[in-house]
Amino acid sequence: MKARVKICGLKDARSLAAAVEGGAAYIGFVFFRRSPRFITADAAGVLINEIPRSVTAVGLFVNPTDAELETVLTHARLGMIQLHGNETPARVDKVRMLSGLPVIKAVGVATARDVLAAKIYEDHADWLLFDAKPPKDATRPGGNALAFDWSLLKTYAGKTPWMLAGGLTRGSVAAAIKASGARAVDVSSGVETAPGVKSPAKIRAFLKTTLAAASRK
Repeated sequence: MKARVKICGLKDARSLAAAVEGGAAYIGFVFFRRSPRFITADAAGVLINEIPRSVTAVGLFVNPTDAELETVLTHARLGMIQLHGNETPARVDKVRMLSGLPVIKAVGVATARDVLAAKIYEDHADWLLFDAKPPKDATRPGGNALAFDWSLLKTYAGKTPWMLAGGLTRGSVAAAIKASGARAVDVSSGVETAPGVKSPAKIRAFLKTTLAAASRK
């Protein structure tokens, strides 16, 4: 199996280079101001210009307005949009129409019921992203370094391709792939030295471990 890896929340050129050189298929940029990984549209645009066309730049938004989307898309050459809020299937459709880009819809998971509920996004989202459901006092819907029971994803029988996220690290990603059957994974906090501070060394190590683990499936 050839895995796809998304390194999310990048803000600097060194981390970007580590992700690209290490074999990441997707690079994520966070346009949610309450996140420690927030980046402006202008700064993201500069970094995206350094990404080869073979790597997809993903813009992460949380319940964005049309104006917010337009502002970012004007300055940053995104290849995909990730919606990480409580967007409805209808809103996913509208974002796809406005942007002309494929959309990843994040779904918070704590129980098997959450996985089954994700089917409402079929025929709307191009990808699903299963992430750990945030705690009630969380200030952001993702990037909380939390994992969930990966085996719950065995219950997802939908046709929409999906990514696994939520507290993944170099030490846990092989087990996560085995338990969930994931063909794509997304990491952010697991390759940081502090919230929002990416480690090029951790990025390279995560990619090496993940790609090796996936090749053994």
